[in-house]
Amino acid sequence: MKYDLPTVARPASVRKKEVLLIANGDLRLSANQNCWAAQAEMEAELMSAVTACGHTLRRAHGFKRDQGHGFIGSQREGMDVFHGIPADAPLIVAEAVWQYSHHVLHGLIHRTGPTLTVANWSGTWPGLVGMLNLNGSLTKAGAAYSTLWAEDFSAASFRNKLKKWLDSGKIRHSTSQVCKLSRLKVGQTERKLGDALARQLKTEHAIMGVFDEGCMGMFNAIIPDHLLQPTGVFKERMSQSALYYETTQVADSEAGQVRTWYESKGLKFFTGPKHDEHLTDKQIHLQCKMYIAAVRLADDFGCDTIGIQYQQGLKDLLPASDLVEGTLNNTSRPPVRSRDGKRVLYRGQPLPHFNEVDECAGLDGLMTYRIHKAMGQPVENTLHDIRWGDWDASGTTDEYVWVFLISGSAPPAHFAGGWKGASSVRQPVMYFPNGGGTLKGISKPGEIVWSRIYIEGNRLKMDLGRAGVVKLPAKETERRWQATTPQWPIMHAVTYGVSRDQMMARHKSNHIQVAYAKDANAADRVTLAKAAMAEAMGMEVAICGTRKNGPWTDAK
Repeated sequence: MKYDLPTVARPASVRKKEVLLIANGDLRLSANQNCWAAQAEMEAELMSAVTACGHTLRRAHGFKRDQGHGFIGSQREGMDVFHGIPADAPLIVAEAVWQYSHHVLHGLIHRTGPTLTVANWSGTWPGLVGMLNLNGSLTKAGAAYSTLWAEDFSAASFRNKLKKWLDSGKIRHSTSQVCKLSRLKVGQTERKLGDALARQLKTEHAIMGVFDEGCMGMFNAIIPDHLLQPTGVFKERMSQSALYYETTQVADSEAGQVRTWYESKGLKFFTGPKHDEHLTDKQIHLQCKMYIAAVRLADDFGCDTIGIQYQQGLKDLLPASDLVEGTLNNTSRPPVRSRDGKRVLYRGQPLPHFNEVDECAGLDGLMTYRIHKAMGQPVENTLHDIRWGDWDASGTTDEYVWVFLISGSAPPAHFAGGWKGASSVRQPVMYFPNGGGTLKGISKPGEIVWSRIYIEGNRLKMDLGRAGVVKLPAKETERRWQATTPQWPIMHAVTYGVSRDQMMARHKSNHIQVAYAKDANAADRVTLAKAAMAEAMGMEVAICGTRKNGPWTDAK
């Protein structure tokens, strides 16, 4: 019998010294349209750099006049684009914006030729954020890639590295800041605590409540069950439709009590009359209902931590979830009673929330909460985007200062002034059609531990490091806010012993987990205890950089 076999088209081969380019974008049309001009400018500069290195750069997909942008805007479109790209052709993924990694991951993981991810260095156009997510996703998938970033694509430092990739197909960066935990001495007290907490988790188990997976194309943010379950943590998969329904069932009087609580603590709401432009009282009212609904659903399923996706699905039904998320992460928060009114749920404690349902941050946040609680340290923690960084224009510090920024889920305990130092303003219209308020504030000076769980080689890994949060003048803070997203909470962070380029070369996510300690010595002890806990949970652990007062090898 003869069968009709499918015909598989072969893409045309590229010319000698020709490099292809793709630009991956957002799933939301409004974002792609608003960001296209910045992407086009970046591509023009990159093309000049490639030409100067003796090669030619050609886009592998065109500008869509009917949509007003040239981004890949969906997984289906990405597959169609890759049908025309030879697997062995050199390829640059150029990013000046946030991108949904799953739009292009399918094509990148099957490549045999060299792949280079490239990002601009800008707070306003966060290509570096999108690229870090794509890099983390490629790492999880086991796909080979090189990476570059630059403020100026005409700079000799960038072009020299670019030429090396063009000529050899590979480029490496210094990661001398990384030290395996096995090479460091962990105090007996911290080791025992980490081991005991890991043993408790593996024995008694914990539940991670997941309101839909895969937010914003973040493949790297999903922990497969076969890697998560050996740690003692198990997923409770819930639908955001359940959160929406539960929100509609909360009484107006209960929501009103939450808002009264907020205002009694000093939270300032900046409201206006127009839904499409301002934060309205109706939006705040729905956010208060969503907060109560989230706590009740977490209690229903016995969750120890929860993550709300929001960006897709809920954005068409409800205001932003960020005010809810930041409140959940705070010990001091409005009390929520069970539906029958007999119990206060999660009394006197935060309900750790992982923004954008990033499960790596969720596992990290749960570990952080338990370590800090056991050691008598502040338990509030959150993820931030590694949004951008710059030298301090005010001259207050000579250190390179990162802008850690997230859409609102930072707890007020992190802010200078706490709740009184917090405000809530409308989320940007481009991403949040139904508005909703943020939880905005300036992180207080102090000592923090930063960390990230990621997946590589089908194994959970954790990087940890130390940093300090510095106080910058109001004018410099405002400059950084205006260069990024002024509606969102900001942290001015100085990473100890980790330079800008070392962080970019090593970090496998756009997200970074942070938590305060009472002082530098306490933060050092927390870092080592948390590292020991992660190791006892089966993770490969590395300490990055130094302590505030010197190398880790000098620690006592």
